[in-house]
Amino acid sequence: MREMGNWREYQIRRLANDREAAIDYLQLTLEEYHADGDLAFFLKELRFFIESQGGVVEICKRIGIDTETLLNMFSNEDATQLLDTFSSLLNALKHPPVIEDAHAKHLAPAKQIPTSQ
Repeated sequence: MREMGNWREYQIRRLANDREAAIDYLQLTLEEYHADGDLAFFLKELRFFIESQGGVVEICKRIGIDTETLLNMFSNEDATQLLDTFSSLLNALKHPPVIEDAHAKHLAPAKQIPTSQ
């Protein structure tokens, strides 16, 4: 009998193994934040996305930033204010954030996460 995991584990595996799904997920998360401004929800979903891409340490290696910089984004009030300001700017320009595959080279999984059989 096949062992069933929870929805979160399934989604992490799916995003880790499907580059297009990962890009779409991040795009949707950005669009929702742009529409409703719910920063807490956005950061929660961004953490989930980062986890699906191998975690904070792995994604920082891929994009070439210090781990502390990314972690500060989730806890530093100045960083969240910067994100809010950026969102306000995009709203004023009536330009939604867009993630294109050509700019998402760092989102490709470093390794495939096995799916349960």
